[in-house]
Amino acid sequence: MSTRLVLTVIGVDKPGLVDRLATVIAASRGSWLESRMGRLAGHFAGIVEVALPDDAFAEFETRARALEGLSVGITRSELEADLEAPGKPLRVAQLAFVGQDRPGLVQAVSRVLAESNINVDELDTRTFLAPMSGTQVFEAQAELHLPDGLDVSALRDRLEAVARDVFVDIHISEDGG
Repeated sequence: MSTRLVLTVIGVDKPGLVDRLATVIAASRGSWLESRMGRLAGHFAGIVEVALPDDAFAEFETRARALEGLSVGITRSELEADLEAPGKPLRVAQLAFVGQDRPGLVQAVSRVLAESNINVDELDTRTFLAPMSGTQVFEAQAELHLPDGLDVSALRDRLEAVARDVFVDIHISEDGG
């Protein structure tokens, strides 16, 4: 039997962090399944899904928590049965928004999504200085899972109303539609 884990990892960015984590996983007879990692504010940060034999969990936990320069959080996944069950295809949409950075941008958009029972599967954001004006710009790209029966046109109207309030450009498109 195997255990699935979700790891959160963070440390001051320097060469070798991924190798040290991968070495601990391999030494515990584990498999690196999926991950999202990147550099953020001078730190290495990421999430990793790992599968390892049940009898290797204690050894893995001890080794992972002892990694120098890398803080590792470990959560046992209880979702394994749900992940294996076939289901009907999800409705997927892509959302992009960009505008002058200001407090509350993500909250304003995420509130509309939550009220519409939309799951944010992936969210990538960044800030940068606009070339001509030098003002701080916020940009976001998201992949969304839409509930059955959701009217994308009505969602677009709600998001455009928010966009006018917070002065951003928003675009949403449903995959395959």
